[in-house]
Amino acid sequence: MFVKITQSSSRRYVQLVEAFRDANGRPRQKTIATLGRLDQIDGELDALIQGLLRATGRNPSAAAEPAFESARALGDTWALTLLWRELKLDSLARLFRRRHREVPVEALLRVMVFNRLCEPASKLGVLRWLETALVPGVTAESVTHDRLLATMDALMDEIEAVEARLAELIRPLLDTELSVVFYDLTTVSVAAEGEPDDEKDLRRYGRSKDGGITRQWLLGVVQTADGIPIAHEVFPGNTAEVPTLLPLVERLLARYPIRRVILVADRGLLSLDNVAALDALTAPKGTTLEYILAVPARRYAELADAVAGLDFTPTPDDSEEGDRVRETTWQDRRLIVAHDPVTAAIQTAERESRLADLLAQGEAWAQKLEAQDQGERFQGRKLTDKGAALTFHTALVEAGISKIVRLDLESPLFAYELDTDAKARAELFDGKLVLVTNAKDLKPGEVINRYKALADIERGFRVLKSELDIAPMYHRLPQRIRAHAAICFIALVLHRILRQRLQAQHTGISPARCLETLRRIQHHQVRLPEKTLTGVSTLTPQQQDLFTALNLPAPSRIRVEALV
Repeated sequence: MFVKITQSSSRRYVQLVEAFRDANGRPRQKTIATLGRLDQIDGELDALIQGLLRATGRNPSAAAEPAFESARALGDTWALTLLWRELKLDSLARLFRRRHREVPVEALLRVMVFNRLCEPASKLGVLRWLETALVPGVTAESVTHDRLLATMDALMDEIEAVEARLAELIRPLLDTELSVVFYDLTTVSVAAEGEPDDEKDLRRYGRSKDGGITRQWLLGVVQTADGIPIAHEVFPGNTAEVPTLLPLVERLLARYPIRRVILVADRGLLSLDNVAALDALTAPKGTTLEYILAVPARRYAELADAVAGLDFTPTPDDSEEGDRVRETTWQDRRLIVAHDPVTAAIQTAERESRLADLLAQGEAWAQKLEAQDQGERFQGRKLTDKGAALTFHTALVEAGISKIVRLDLESPLFAYELDTDAKARAELFDGKLVLVTNAKDLKPGEVINRYKALADIERGFRVLKSELDIAPMYHRLPQRIRAHAAICFIALVLHRILRQRLQAQHTGISPARCLETLRRIQHHQVRLPEKTLTGVSTLTPQQQDLFTALNLPAPSRIRVEALV
């Protein structure tokens, strides 16, 4: 039986027709009823449909409009899930299964790691994020605030096994014999006031890398020359810098096939005051602990004689473009100096311009003060010696020449003088990179290249603070702080691997931009009376190219259903 539309003149009618076969087996149709004119039976037809549904025992409301679920972002979490599985990080589930059967620790750990990369938020923010994002293999209903905190506690219960497993998974990505590692230390501010609660509290007052004294904890990260993080450690916020090195070196030697450690660190981490302490560190297993350390500008005066004795006149060994590298000794250590004449000329010219402007301003103020003393009047507020000195001092500091123009703030009169020795010393170090190292077999050019690679490695910390939003941090308990650091560390590993693959294919796209682009791929769900339909939004050519560059299959309805 079916519904048929028939035409008579200009009018159309709706008929209920039965199909059958006659005695000879030929198909026939018989009109059971004419339901009325098509343009007049809208309301009556709805009532008839509802009545037929009730007669057959079906829910009339179910035949109404289909239910469309809110679309959820999928592309970014899909790519991260595939990368997670490719790196065999899903095998971490076995570490937690024995003691934490009531909580799916690996799945919830994955959720928190992905959240750091996709839309960093607090643990409560993770729940809100899951309302708009689909993590394959995880239902939003299975994630609660208490379970996320329990996952962090479980992570710390098994942290040694987790880090050992991470080392096994990361090791194939590294050189077979790692030798050069890059170390940096950053401060992570916390949302807390008052004094630390107890001796175990990591949230201590210390000097922040961003300036000032703040409540914080320290995070040290070791990365390879390729930018892959391989170890991290958490320290109280008031810990000195050099003592943070040995725990990480010991961990590296225990987990990776390292025969020699060459530590490359920025001038912001260590100063020459710490070199003696660094020399005193003895690495385990008889491993030689070597370093390449940039000299902070505040210590240039101590090196002036050594650098002044170097001849940077071009030689046949110097390339036409790039630095002129020379070597000397300082306090029985190798001193490597790279000189860029173009940069030097620019820096000298800029300083001369700033110096000339400020000296002219200082002379104008001095003349005005002298004229005032002689009774001359000027429009506006009267200039004082103290006011001129404070304003001039601020300008000198901002211009970076406060050591060249000496100003006596204690003097009752506005007076200053040009320190020609300080000016000559500043010009001596223009365009120069000064490194101290105890690595005996590296050529000077190799030492410079090792250090310059650190500029790229340092981006890892900028990622932690900007894209992964490691701070501010609201946890109080030491184990939760350490768990937060471990989650961010794993996220950084995934971020750097994404970056490696994108760079290898010359995409010119950062991991953050890549995930943002993939995030527009959505998962859709429509509920019908009989079944639920799901689908994935159509990929743009750019999104398809990104999955190709990452060497990952793009999401499709069948692939997603296999994981969800």
